[in-house]
Amino acid sequence: MGSVDGVAGLINMISGGAFSRFSIFAMSITPYITASIVVQLLAMIIPSLERLTKEGGEEGRKKINRYTKIITIVLAIVEAIDLYLSYKSYGVFVQDSLQVGALIVISLVAGTSILMWLGDEITSKGIGNGISVIIFAGIISGLPRFITTLWSLIMTSEGFNTTGLLMAIGILIGAIILIAGVVFVQQAERKVPVQYSKKVVGRKMVGAQNTHIPLKLAMAGVMPIIFASSFMTFPAMIIQIFVKDIAEQTGFLAGLYKFSIATSSSSVGIGYSIGNAIVYLLLIVGFTFFYTYATFNPAEVSANIKKNGGFIPGIRAGKPTTEYLSSIISKLTWFGGVFLAIIAILPMFLRFTNLNIAFGGTSILIVVGVALETVQQLESLLAMRHYKGFLE
Repeated sequence: MGSVDGVAGLINMISGGAFSRFSIFAMSITPYITASIVVQLLAMIIPSLERLTKEGGEEGRKKINRYTKIITIVLAIVEAIDLYLSYKSYGVFVQDSLQVGALIVISLVAGTSILMWLGDEITSKGIGNGISVIIFAGIISGLPRFITTLWSLIMTSEGFNTTGLLMAIGILIGAIILIAGVVFVQQAERKVPVQYSKKVVGRKMVGAQNTHIPLKLAMAGVMPIIFASSFMTFPAMIIQIFVKDIAEQTGFLAGLYKFSIATSSSSVGIGYSIGNAIVYLLLIVGFTFFYTYATFNPAEVSANIKKNGGFIPGIRAGKPTTEYLSSIISKLTWFGGVFLAIIAILPMFLRFTNLNIAFGGTSILIVVGVALETVQQLESLLAMRHYKGFLE
């Protein structure tokens, strides 16, 4: 089978190569991730949905979750059809009929539904976000293949290879540096000091408080990469559904298709890859700004500080505080966006080598993020258990 293109390549990138093992879980939980993104974007532009998200409470959360699952099923059907057509174009299926196509699409959608249900069960009865844990497990499952790749560099058919050993050591050192960099960026934050003056609450005078606003260096996380990847591969998905054997054709649509899949495929020319990489990086930086300002509103934070009688030392309350916070967020977002762009572009460079590395930059971002979140959850549970025993 040839290279994995289009939406299949996007799934491979997010899941750490899960698509190469074609099964009913081949789509992984990707449709749910896309549906969550769609709901978040809709909540920004639809006032009723925004109120439901912010003020709906537990009932609102259940409605949002229901909407997300409905959109997940719709997207899963569309992606399953596209994956079926992708494999069909490679001549994988011995029998090709409407019944076979329907069975494959239904199986893929059922696999995603099972993973979505399993994620909810892990969230309610386990530790951390169940969907994140499933993605984490899918990526880590590629670790044996990574070890096998390194071993094949050292021990070839001709025996021990010194050059391969040096290359394997270089890859390991590079992976350690990359993981350390991701951990640093994930954990780093800028603490903006905030002071609250004394005020009367009932009959008591509440003393002044000194606190801070923690601003993460990578506030948007991995979302900008997923946004940009979905945006880049969407034209290929649509074209592949309506145009048969598009990869073997020429013309505008064929060029647009090759340009769209260059993020996740090595079968296109160097020109398409370079152009795609430039647009891809610009989209990542742009979506980093979009997602950061969508989740953190400097004007709203400034208003809340002023409302509670607080101020940033050396900065006047109101508009100056908003401008100060906006300046800090802008600098942090530029750094975070460029960092994410570099992480996302690494797999595109590796495709021009003979190395078949199981982990890409996006996979490492997800693994590190989930691992840190799980450690924090465990520490919180241990602290709660400790405090409970201490109070008793």
